[in-house]
Amino acid sequence: MHTVGTVSPASIEEAREYYEAIGPAAQTVVREVAKAMEFDREEYDDRVTGDVVETARDALFASLLEVHVGSREAFDDWQDSYNGDVTVVGHENVDRVVWHAGPGDEAVAATFQNEEEAAIATLRRQAFGRLYRERI
Repeated sequence: MHTVGTVSPASIEEAREYYEAIGPAAQTVVREVAKAMEFDREEYDDRVTGDVVETARDALFASLLEVHVGSREAFDDWQDSYNGDVTVVGHENVDRVVWHAGPGDEAVAATFQNEEEAAIATLRRQAFGRLYRERI
């Protein structure tokens, strides 16, 4: 088993603090991408909306979430000791699992066989959508 990512908020308040802190980074990323796409001032003003920056912030936050990657057995052992609800997506007969335990005794997990990077990215989007989006 191994862990990737750096953000594992212990509370919704802590998650909000992380989310707020990455706001300027999201704005910078959007501005630099628009510059690389050679947006002029008018196109930038028309196309770079608050929703665009918020989407960048959501993606940055999700991409930083701490995710555990392990065998089905390691996940089952973790789940047996976890005192919360776990939503698992994917097939139950798959050998590997990625999971994230969020605040409030809720966790999400996704099974996968070979594509670890894709599983991590998918799980992070699931975690953001299920555990954080409506609360931060």
